[in-house]
Amino acid sequence: MAEQKLPPPCASPKTELPSSRTRPAKRAAIYTRVSCADQHPETQVYDLRDLAKQRQYEIAKEYSDVISGAKSRRPGLDQLLADARRRRFDVVLVAAFDRIARNVRHFLEVLDELNHLGIEFVSLRENIDTGGPLGRAMVVIVGAIAELERSLIVERVKAGMRRARLEGRRIGRAPLNVDRATIVSDRISGMSLTQVAKRHRVSRATVVRLVKQAKQCQAAVAA
Repeated sequence: MAEQKLPPPCASPKTELPSSRTRPAKRAAIYTRVSCADQHPETQVYDLRDLAKQRQYEIAKEYSDVISGAKSRRPGLDQLLADARRRRFDVVLVAAFDRIARNVRHFLEVLDELNHLGIEFVSLRENIDTGGPLGRAMVVIVGAIAELERSLIVERVKAGMRRARLEGRRIGRAPLNVDRATIVSDRISGMSLTQVAKRHRVSRATVVRLVKQAKQCQAAVAA
């Protein structure tokens, strides 16, 4: 009996594994703010650069403001939001909540715009990352607490000032004790601002202000 030959087994198709492509690093924007020129934003910058390095973010640009937290107009923040609308980065890094907004309402407006643009927000001090739902919820809670803390500080300061007035203590600088008429006369006679300021031991700004007030009084009398 002839031996029956079996057909060769079908070769299974080779499945190629997808090539392991590395995802592009997220582009990060760093924002820092200090209240006055005597403070230094470098500490915030160094910490945020280190955070970006740990998370393997590519720093797209750094923005900075030297301005009080209560001011509404901030050139650095305005430029950051303008670049966010142009999709120039994927995540914003800040040192703390109070660095980026003047109150909870403003903070939530900024956060809402970033979220609408698909840009994540990371705060180093509060350890908050809006990349997840928990982070977004914590942002609202911590922001409200931050505003409450600020309100309490302001109220304590006002209470201290009221108590000082009741006790007869002076609040603020003492009134300027100078010969205003002589300062104005010296300036009008042709002396320079620096000469008048040195002679009467006042600032140049004080000389300008006193001369301006004197001219306003003259104009009012003439009218």
